[in-house]
Amino acid sequence: MKIRILPGVQLTLGVCLCLSGALLGAAEVNVYSARKENLIKPLLLRFEEQTDIRVNLITGKADALLQRIVSEGDHSPADVLITTDAGRLYRAQQSQVLQPVDSQILKESVPRQYRDPNGYWYALSLRVRPIMYAADRIRPEELSTYEALGEPLWKQKICVRSSNNIYNQSLVASLLAHLGQEDTLRWTERLVGNFARPPQGGDRDQIRAVAAGQCGLAIANSYYLGKMLTSKDPAQRQAAEKVKVFWPNQEGRGVHVNISGGAVAKYSKNRTSAIKLLEFLASDDAQQWYAETNFEYPVKPGIRPSKMLESWGKFKADSLNLHRLGELNANAVMIMDRARWK
Repeated sequence: MKIRILPGVQLTLGVCLCLSGALLGAAEVNVYSARKENLIKPLLLRFEEQTDIRVNLITGKADALLQRIVSEGDHSPADVLITTDAGRLYRAQQSQVLQPVDSQILKESVPRQYRDPNGYWYALSLRVRPIMYAADRIRPEELSTYEALGEPLWKQKICVRSSNNIYNQSLVASLLAHLGQEDTLRWTERLVGNFARPPQGGDRDQIRAVAAGQCGLAIANSYYLGKMLTSKDPAQRQAAEKVKVFWPNQEGRGVHVNISGGAVAKYSKNRTSAIKLLEFLASDDAQQWYAETNFEYPVKPGIRPSKMLESWGKFKADSLNLHRLGELNANAVMIMDRARWK
């Protein structure tokens, strides 16, 4: 049995896609995934083998997939939405395209702070956004917290991607939750004043900029460093080897974390299969695979991270309920605009 890969964003929004099993009445589940095919397909193959439930996979950009589900309305064939960042999951919930799931397996596997309070979505992996610094130019004892990145010491030394990026929006939203509006605006203005260059590119570009000496440190998701260190491209590996990870705020609330997560679509025609898939993705085997292959941290307690992740050291994670990142997203964007974070 094979996963059927169906075109995603190439299709016109609102077009009804007929997804049916190979056999009449065969169990199936239709997955809309913002995760790239190679980052989710191996797990879906395992799920098929273990359950005999056929998986139909559509991949695409997160915002386009959400708009597609909204446009399809109650005719949507989507059963499961898999996307990145708690902010996007919150947007999907607010768009009323998700339905709550009350699963004991998911509740036991996913800690409370990594799931929607009413069961609309559940984390599937943890994504940590630490400070990356130049090993040959920055002393780790100089680093401490996200807040300290606004100090004069880091003038023209920080690289980070655009404010349009939801990872940065969620980071600012987490600061809003902890510091309040006034202090977060002040911090954001000071951070922008310390940028070494106008924001550009993705997280890998920030890491490469640190390695090239364009800046002393960057804020980036840790799994990008893992992917670069294991890349087939020698230039990516060489750049990544010049960069080290620092976990900020370890004496306080902990480093900012985010998630990839999943939810059952509101008009799912295969609800039982959809819930089984989410439960599978939160299982021990799937969680171990995330850690070994994607360099993301397991969301399920007790699952060891990969050797590479362990080599970066243990860290204290912020315990903020990630539902708050979605609630505060609009305020975070407003603050970033006021601070002229491009």
